[in-house]
Amino acid sequence: MKTLNSRAVRELLNSSEPVAQVEVRGWVRTRRDAKEFSFLEVNDGSCLKGLQCVVDAQCAGYADIRHALTGAAVVVQGALVPSLGKEQRWELRASALRIVGECPDDYPLQKKRHSDEFLRTIAHLRARTNKFGAVARIRSRLAWAIHDFFQQRGFHYIHTPIITGADCEGAGDLFKVTTLDLARVPLHEGGVDFGQDFFGQAAHLTVSGQLAVETYCLALGKVYTFGPTFRSENSNTSRHMAEFWMIEPEFAFADLADDMQLAEEMVRSLLDFLCRDCAEDLELFTRFVDPELQARLDAVRHAEFARVEYGEAIHILQHAGRAFEFPPVWGSDLQSEHERYLTEEHFKRPVFVHDWPRDIKAFYMRQNGDGKTVAAMDLLVPRIGELIGGSQREERFEPLCARLDELGLQRADYWWYLETRKFGSAPHAGFGLGFERLLMLATGITNIRDVIAFPRTPRHLEF
Repeated sequence: MKTLNSRAVRELLNSSEPVAQVEVRGWVRTRRDAKEFSFLEVNDGSCLKGLQCVVDAQCAGYADIRHALTGAAVVVQGALVPSLGKEQRWELRASALRIVGECPDDYPLQKKRHSDEFLRTIAHLRARTNKFGAVARIRSRLAWAIHDFFQQRGFHYIHTPIITGADCEGAGDLFKVTTLDLARVPLHEGGVDFGQDFFGQAAHLTVSGQLAVETYCLALGKVYTFGPTFRSENSNTSRHMAEFWMIEPEFAFADLADDMQLAEEMVRSLLDFLCRDCAEDLELFTRFVDPELQARLDAVRHAEFARVEYGEAIHILQHAGRAFEFPPVWGSDLQSEHERYLTEEHFKRPVFVHDWPRDIKAFYMRQNGDGKTVAAMDLLVPRIGELIGGSQREERFEPLCARLDELGLQRADYWWYLETRKFGSAPHAGFGLGFERLLMLATGITNIRDVIAFPRTPRHLEF
């Protein structure tokens, strides 16, 4: 079998003219047999559709056609010609077929449709289905679009630590990192002697890159980080995982209004890109996952996002004329039912809820003059709820120290963070966007485990 330059299925399906000799490498999706020829649908992952290959008795390797079962890896050579069928413009008239990797009858993806629950048990194979292949391509393209959005606006990409000694949120849901022998943990004054550990102190996986990237914000002006974050919260909901990815920009000489404006521009830009660049994959989700997906995406990207103070949002909820499962009370966080009411029924568009009670927000958020609230915002979108959380950061040294003391956090643990407020501090703001939440919005998928390749949840650690 003579080696030819291989071409992607996506490229061939979009070809403007026939191709005399070409090679396709991929996996068999289906095979239909006639008397002296067979139809193979070959997909290489480059797009949703497969390329139909017509393999007849004159094709070299035709004797092996019985091994070209669903899932088998094949190399097919031939000519790209106009298709006689109505479903596609082109097909490949095969001149040579080679079975690269056979796939036996116990291949678990024989059927056309499988439940998401079943596919989670074979996460190492589910990318071969139409749905999860489309998720992977959308995830890849949106990741690129995020970098492009910030790079076009002069933001610098900073790689922040995955292993850290700082707890950004102060919540305590941390995965510990240690080289200590857990069968013989050294103790010191009744506690673990981390002085004998690798770093000489307690270390954990990061819950956010924010604190670290702020240090570069106050040097480079506009920065962002895009990386994995970890929470050890024992939660088995459809919206939480132990490992997920966060986009976290920070920019200097900015306030809360600037922060909300950047967030709105980013969401609109990413959804515009999605609808333009991933239309074929997006159509699959509109057809088989959520019939209202495209209409909702269009509504979000064309809307002017609403802005409402937290206190006003509570007032709206209290006068909604309905009994919520969790009654809205000033000083409490918003629940999913509250978020959906505000976005889907009251405002009927995305909404920023801003100026939150200080007692339910993190220490680094700038305190407002009323002594009760901080300059924080959450972006709520229909169906998903909270998509983005951000704030203007507390750039003043003394108020930041006082807030740490108030929360019982040790200044010594944040000495480097405090020094950024001591030496040339400036107003700045930023936010965090959960990448998987964005993908749920983009695809209509309702379980966060299905928008990441290898979900990490309690009691699940494959690979």
